[in-house]
Amino acid sequence: MGPISMANPQRYLDPIALAKLRNLELQARLIVEGYLSGMHKSPYHGFSVEFAEHREYVAGDDLKHLDWKVFSRTGRFYLKQYEQETNLACWLLVDASDSMRYGSGPTRPDGQPVVGKYDYAAMAAAALAYMVLQQQDSAGLVTFDDQVRAFLKPSSQPSLLKQVVNILNKGPGRERTRLGPIFHDMAERITRRGIVMVFSDLFDDPEEILTGLMHLRHKRHEVVVFHILDRAEEEFPFQESTLFRGMEQMPELLTDPRSLRDGYLEQLRLFTTELEQGCRAQNVDYVRLRTDKPLDLALSTYLAHRLARKGK
Repeated sequence: MGPISMANPQRYLDPIALAKLRNLELQARLIVEGYLSGMHKSPYHGFSVEFAEHREYVAGDDLKHLDWKVFSRTGRFYLKQYEQETNLACWLLVDASDSMRYGSGPTRPDGQPVVGKYDYAAMAAAALAYMVLQQQDSAGLVTFDDQVRAFLKPSSQPSLLKQVVNILNKGPGRERTRLGPIFHDMAERITRRGIVMVFSDLFDDPEEILTGLMHLRHKRHEVVVFHILDRAEEEFPFQESTLFRGMEQMPELLTDPRSLRDGYLEQLRLFTTELEQGCRAQNVDYVRLRTDKPLDLALSTYLAHRLARKGK
């Protein structure tokens, strides 16, 4: 494939077109630039962290942060100080467990799906890292399954994106998901308040997941959960007798899927409802994503929610 033109990046928002590029750093740029190409507001508005307090102007400070309303009332110069000035960082937590390999769409010559859940999560996480770095905030990365596999401390250096890409390119492992213990671990490891973004299919015990999220919230982190599912997992379209190959150490099952469909869909509904309601009760953003949908949804859904909540 020849050089990729950025003239029309929106053509690459289709996840299959993106995945075929097989270059995660380029994918991240195309997702962000394609999404932003239709925006008229400040490109990264909505990912900046919230206003915290004022401080008095000191010679040499950037005048763009002066609060003229305060000046009109007091006759003194004060600057708006934002949370990033107290080292608020964006942490990207990417599930690299065995179940994240799954993808029901077209496959590559090696038999792997063109867009598995892990590919989708990696593209979304890399894009968010790129966006955060573009606004000169800091981002960090954690990949995990039943334990932490990679732990990259936050940085605002542009070189961080290559480190993020190198880690994500390692792909998912063969272990089970253990989200609850991971969240408890992260709540203790991340000592400064930050934004924690989770990318996972959440295939674990909902009660343990929500307890772990509660620990992160107790530490005053803002938490966003991107729940990533495949189309087949949401719709269960199987008709003929099917051999379901177990993932995360589950056995194989040969069965007539039509006899299971109604029960499966009801269990999925109960599972996702419990997670969504549990997140909402803790003021955790819950964003449901499907791997056959354009990747700008990973940005626009979260941005719209964040902007509305903060009244910006």
